[in-house]
Amino acid sequence: MRNLSVTTFIHILFSVAIIILVVTFTLFHYWNEDRRKIDEFKRYQLISITFLSNLKLYPSQDELKKLYKELHLKPIPPYKIKTLKQKITEKGDTIFSGGSRQLGRVRVFRVDGQNYIYVQRMSYNLLLKDDVPKNFFFEIAVTLGVVLILLLLLIYFAVLKKLYPLKKLHRQIQRFAQGDMNVKITYEHDDEIGKIAKSFDDAIRHINQLSTSKNLFMRNLMHELKTPITKGRIIVEMLDDEHTKQVLVRAFERMNELISELAEIERVTTQSFEPNFEYVMLSDIVNESKELLLSEGNCIDTEVEEQALTTDKKLMVLVLKNLMDNGMKYGKDKCVKLRTHHGMIEVLSKGKALEHPLSYYIEPFSQAEKRSSGFGLGLYIVDSILQKIGYRLGYRHEEGVNIFMLVPEK
Repeated sequence: MRNLSVTTFIHILFSVAIIILVVTFTLFHYWNEDRRKIDEFKRYQLISITFLSNLKLYPSQDELKKLYKELHLKPIPPYKIKTLKQKITEKGDTIFSGGSRQLGRVRVFRVDGQNYIYVQRMSYNLLLKDDVPKNFFFEIAVTLGVVLILLLLLIYFAVLKKLYPLKKLHRQIQRFAQGDMNVKITYEHDDEIGKIAKSFDDAIRHINQLSTSKNLFMRNLMHELKTPITKGRIIVEMLDDEHTKQVLVRAFERMNELISELAEIERVTTQSFEPNFEYVMLSDIVNESKELLLSEGNCIDTEVEEQALTTDKKLMVLVLKNLMDNGMKYGKDKCVKLRTHHGMIEVLSKGKALEHPLSYYIEPFSQAEKRSSGFGLGLYIVDSILQKIGYRLGYRHEEGVNIFMLVPEK
């Protein structure tokens, strides 16, 4: 029940209510039919006893008329008797028979929905029509049941119509979640659903404003940083002290790396970003990753089994570059090993096991990386990219070696 949608719950609720009503009135119909038959039997039994006992006393016509009135009976005119007897013989059903040879007999026939009473006693042969007032209790109950069912259906459709804006709101929110930042949440009424829609619309506007401000800030920041870095590099090239020159060059290169990483984060983490999947060989990705590493003479060992991947080549190159760069920066011997193992791509480097779970290190600007030379963006970028291209980042430590794994999602 917890996982049922509101619409499904309403369908079930009203279906059960209508079924209960239908079953109730069906049972009521059978009960009413049994009760009618019992009442009918008692009535004709009373008529049988009353008539046979009164006819024994040879009543006058006035007394018979009084008896007819009391028992709601109507005598058949003589000119109709022959025709009616023929119809009874052909189509009549006997629904009651009473009396005896000594007292006389009373039989009740039903023809075309009308009951006729035939009384026989000595010189009396009476054919009477049952003129009892019709009881409309059952018809009233059925009408009430139909009205209740129609009312339930009316309420059912009214509730569904009231919930329809909620489905529309859900579709609009899904569009926003899928990256459509320009979606507008519409609302027509000022009810609870309308208020929720208005709140979501206000939230989307606020998010768009924050996103626009963030993008503008990032672009301005990266543009403003590029100019002093370029000027600094030019000035550094004029220094005579080679040691100082190398230190400053590495610092400026690291700043350039950070600007590139920030630009990549902004691009990859946007909702509207879509990877460019293509068919590419793993060896090409590995070679390009090595070329992206700035220092020459890098200590990189590769044991890669050649295979074809369907992935975004640029993003996968950036992932391997960042993982190898981290391995060389923080590994004991500044060397890394790249290999394929059981369908996974692994980057190995010697060092102590991570002090925290991997989830700690893939947060941007994690504290452990702040204490090192990095700023905590490497693994965050790697994890963000892998989520986009259908991989996840794994980690294990074996025999003094840190192993980062690119695990394909099934």
